[in-house]
Amino acid sequence: MSIRSSTFNNATLCFAASCLLFASGTAQASNLGFLSNSPISYMKQEDLKALSTAARSALDTKQDGESMEWSNKGTGNSVHVNGTITPTDTTKNDDRTCRKLTIVAQAKGQMQTWVPTVCKTGTGSWAVLKR
Repeated sequence: MSIRSSTFNNATLCFAASCLLFASGTAQASNLGFLSNSPISYMKQEDLKALSTAARSALDTKQDGESMEWSNKGTGNSVHVNGTITPTDTTKNDDRTCRKLTIVAQAKGQMQTWVPTVCKTGTGSWAVLKR
C-alpha cells in the first residue's frame, strides 16, 4: 500500500469510525436509538476499506458533479451497504487542491450522507480538511 493511499485510507477510516462512535454513543446516551440503525452502524472494517478505495478513485478520476457508485460487495458483510461518491466544488490555490466529497451510504432502507472537504498538495495524499 502506498503512503498516499494509506494516508487517505486512515483519514477515511477515522472519519467513518468517528461517525460510528458518535452515532452509537449518542444513541445510547440520549436515547436516540434510531441512530443505531444508520448505514455506518452496519459497516465493518472491510466495508470502510472499500469505501475508502472508492473515494480515492472518485477524487482522482471524477469531474465535479460526476458520481461513482460503490458497495461493500465482496467484503464478507451480510448487510448490503451501497451508495454514491460525488466530488464537487474543486478549488485550486497554487499547488493545493481541495474538493468537497458527498458520500451517500444506504443500508436496510436507511440513507446517510456525509460531506467532508478533502485537500492535497501537489501529488500528495488526499486528507480530510480539519475545521
